[in-house]
Amino acid sequence: MSIKSSIKTALNPEKGDSIGIPRAAEDIDPIDFFEVWYEAAEESGIAMPEAVALATTTRDGAPSVRMVLLKSVDERGFVFFTNYGSRKASELEKNPQAALCFHWAELERQVRVTGAVERISEDESYAYFSSRGRGSRIGAWASQQSRPLPDRAELEERVREAKERFSNDDIPLPPFWGGYRIRPETIEFWQGKADRLHDRLVFTRNKDDWSTERLYP
Repeated sequence: MSIKSSIKTALNPEKGDSIGIPRAAEDIDPIDFFEVWYEAAEESGIAMPEAVALATTTRDGAPSVRMVLLKSVDERGFVFFTNYGSRKASELEKNPQAALCFHWAELERQVRVTGAVERISEDESYAYFSSRGRGSRIGAWASQQSRPLPDRAELEERVREAKERFSNDDIPLPPFWGGYRIRPETIEFWQGKADRLHDRLVFTRNKDDWSTERLYP
């Protein structure tokens, strides 16, 4: 039996609300735990299970939040991509801390992540950028994300110019576009239960290990 299969057996995700978050989960690496829940969300037919709320703040602590798409996760953390000129990127550069919240309503599950943020390598960004459709790559070059747009026609003109510029060539990675990785310091798993007596299990990083605690709903 694979490690993931063993984790699935321990968590028994097919039973959903009836089992909650079992004690066995407290001894599982939280990234492995997340991957099992994420796979369950994919298999459930939920639209865009990779959609996640990303919260950032300015240097002065003013918050903002928006939806982004999770593109990868491993032992290093959770990765998403953006224009480095966007509002979220500007806030992350000034205050490199962020929070994520996944909400899979059909499964009555949430996962909350907090941690420090860093840019991923250019090679990693290029690898993902190259996998995108041509239209999305053109769009990344055309958009001055989060800047004022006087008229939609201006964006359409920038798209036309980008198509002409890269008509015969491979589309390179824009120098102003790439990925960020949130290195998790806490990961909370939330399972809905009857009468709002939900299960909450929090993993907190302690150097190279994790501690766990349960929270009242």
